Amino acid sequence: MELPESVMIVEVGPRDGFQNIKKWIPTDVKLEVIESLIAANIQKIEVTSFVSPKAIAQMQDAKDIVSKLLEKKVNIELNALVPNLTGAVAAWNAGIKEITYVISASEKHNMENVRRTIEESFGELAKLKESLPDMKIKLDIATAFGCPFLGDIPVEQVIKIIEQGLTLEVEEICLCDTIGVANPRQTGSLLKEVLERYPGVEFGLHFHDTRGMGLANVLVALQNGMTKFEAAIGGLGGCPFAPGAAGNIATEDLVNMLERMNVKTGIDLGKLLETAKLVKAKIMSELTGHMVNVCSVL
Repeated sequence: MELPESVMIVEVGPRDGFQNIKKWIPTDVKLEVIESLIAANIQKIEVTSFVSPKAIAQMQDAKDIVSKLLEKKVNIELNALVPNLTGAVAAWNAGIKEITYVISASEKHNMENVRRTIEESFGELAKLKESLPDMKIKLDIATAFGCPFLGDIPVEQVIKIIEQGLTLEVEEICLCDTIGVANPRQTGSLLKEVLERYPGVEFGLHFHDTRGMGLANVLVALQNGMTKFEAAIGGLGGCPFAPGAAGNIATEDLVNMLERMNVKTGIDLGKLLETAKLVKAKIMSELTGHMVNVCSVL
């Protein structure tokens, strides 16, 4: 089996995971988790979201989170999600140099998620690029593998979103399995189409483990040459359209699988498990990751 020698893992738990938790997580606890992730040698973290507190109250300390991390001079890449130009400006002013901007491949999901048509979302992205020319932008294509309202998404619709994103010169594109419906055959098919059309574009992948196929999808992606994956500590994240379902693929499970296949991540699995246990003790007692719950031997 031919696999890449190494991969980049992007931790999204502090944003995608924490935002789904209704109970307030103290800022110092969030920072403790982020610093623990850094100690495990995670090199890139999506640390927060610059969004209205009315929309997501859990993210109201975004500025404080970034400020305190910058004060500590952490030597990693910090990313924040933004829904619009206002959020992007706030992120830039706080010291963030790279943002995530989400557009869905599904018109219905995009409207439900951000109250805009796809065309309007690209219009906002164009304004963002013009106003903040030095900001690096990662475009997340939500529902790239399936929509909770429309079902299967045609590959050509995903291609259309990619084309529009590249026209606006986004630096990276992440294909997201927002509700965890992707299967390995579908993953291979979509990646074959996308990678053949855009050999020079930087792509990442964001899988959920809603139906237990997250790591299987990663394996197929590796076989297709993909080397960048997003994951969340402990499997945080959830799915608003499938209550009780598993969330993102667990970072520690992903690292364990990759390292056992001799695909290097540069991450200390032992320290990562300590972080997962910290999350379990201080934030969420029931995590969906496997390693944190059942494995005592690395």
